Amino acid sequence: MRFERRLLARDRGSGLLRKFWALPWSFVLLLGLVAAVGYVALYSAGGGSPEPYAARHAVRFGFGLVLMLSVAMVDIRLIARLAWLGYAAGIGLLASVLAAGQMGGGAQRWIDLGVMQLQPSELMKILLVIALAAWFHRASHERVGNPLFLVPPLLAVLLPAVLILRQPNLGTALILVALGGIMFFAAGVRLWKFALVAAAAAVAAPIAYDNLHAYQRARITTFLDPESDPLGAGYNIIQSKIALGSGGIWGKGFLQGTQGHLNFLPEKQTDFIFTMWAEEFGFVGAISLLTLLAGVILFGFLVALRCRHQFGRLVAIGIASNFFLYVFVNVAMVTGTIPVGGVPLPMISHGGSAMLTVMLGFGVLLSVHLNRDADLGAARD
Repeated sequence: MRFERRLLARDRGSGLLRKFWALPWSFVLLLGLVAAVGYVALYSAGGGSPEPYAARHAVRFGFGLVLMLSVAMVDIRLIARLAWLGYAAGIGLLASVLAAGQMGGGAQRWIDLGVMQLQPSELMKILLVIALAAWFHRASHERVGNPLFLVPPLLAVLLPAVLILRQPNLGTALILVALGGIMFFAAGVRLWKFALVAAAAAVAAPIAYDNLHAYQRARITTFLDPESDPLGAGYNIIQSKIALGSGGIWGKGFLQGTQGHLNFLPEKQTDFIFTMWAEEFGFVGAISLLTLLAGVILFGFLVALRCRHQFGRLVAIGIASNFFLYVFVNVAMVTGTIPVGGVPLPMISHGGSAMLTVMLGFGVLLSVHLNRDADLGAARD
């Protein structure tokens, strides 16, 4: 019996080793390149010093890398079984933020873990993706077409969105809802149902606007006319556009960005890190960074295309879409295409929660890649 247990343990160990070497190391290298860009940008944001931003960024990426590789070794069937338990834990974390969360910038969004401050709203995005994938993965096309079948997952999207809105954090709540919509679309929900939701949202928009906080309404007004308050609400986006334009084609050079280093550019280590990078490395540097980020997104969708089970396909689409929404919203925000909403550029901006979230998501994505041929059961009518 003891000999059989040893053989079983050895087989499991060799199986994990085979899975480890089967990982797509080109993707891991790509993530390392993105994180390296983040280190360079944060080194500049720190005034040419690894402190206080770049060194922490490197440590967080190192921890995230270990987390990602560890999660990648987990069987995707176990992740599917624990999907709703993880969702419930995420709801509990959001509720605990409202009860005893840490304040910052007028909002209550963080839980102090001692070594870092966790923002559960970021983690909730990944947990929601996995939960929705578990709900839809064995549903037939006819079942997805049943409106009653869509009520539980719709409530699963709205509940965390409401909790996040109460922090308040409108930007993250909207991204969470958009992510939920992408998951519904990927699962096969018909377009006319999205049209009904869009029509209802359009009708409710004036009421929602009247109930926004004053600073949230100011962001919308500033987006429409930044010059209406150039030294107040419009200051951030005006300085961001100046920095982007002054970078030109090739940029001003590393550590030579005037808007950033003369402290005209606000939040240069977080929300406006892309602007600082573009000022120093120009249009070429900005496009190069966006190309790296696009490569990360493309890998996620390729994993979805190659996966043979619905759960994995939906998880891969959700994780890739979450990363895309991070990038799109941040870049659109700092270029004045949408209102400023406080969304970081993933793996580039300073911040532990976003790094933890995307690396955890990539770990699940790699698990999907390694278990793309796994049998998770046939669809139910």
